[in-house]
Amino acid sequence: QVQLVESGGGLVQAGGSLRLSCAASGLTFSSYALGWFRQAPGKEREFVASITRSGDNTYYADSVKGRFTISRDNAKNTVYLQMNSLKAEDTAVYYCAAVRTRSIPTMVREYAYWGQGTQVTVSS
Repeated sequence: QVQLVESGGGLVQAGGSLRLSCAASGLTFSSYALGWFRQAPGKEREFVASITRSGDNTYYADSVKGRFTISRDNAKNTVYLQMNSLKAEDTAVYYCAAVRTRSIPTMVREYAYWGQGTQVTVSS
């Protein structure tokens, strides 16, 4: 049974930083591309960042490029999202997702497994 468990969310002031973690179990972690998505109240879930199986390629939404960094540790079965220079509009529930693929998916429908989400609130 595949499980993805996010942690690291919280309340932070604008301009601050947070690091989200997502611990995976029940899968061959190094065979899966991973992504981070977010969903604000009343809005659709949107792509934030993704990373290939080996970690050698990453892709970001324009809204977070230069501020967020996705990384992974295949030895720890964990993916991270370092978020710097946070803005009020980054407030959302953040989800990690996994799919067994060689590519670097960016769409919600491409991912097979999802975590339960962690709340990030940025106060202005």
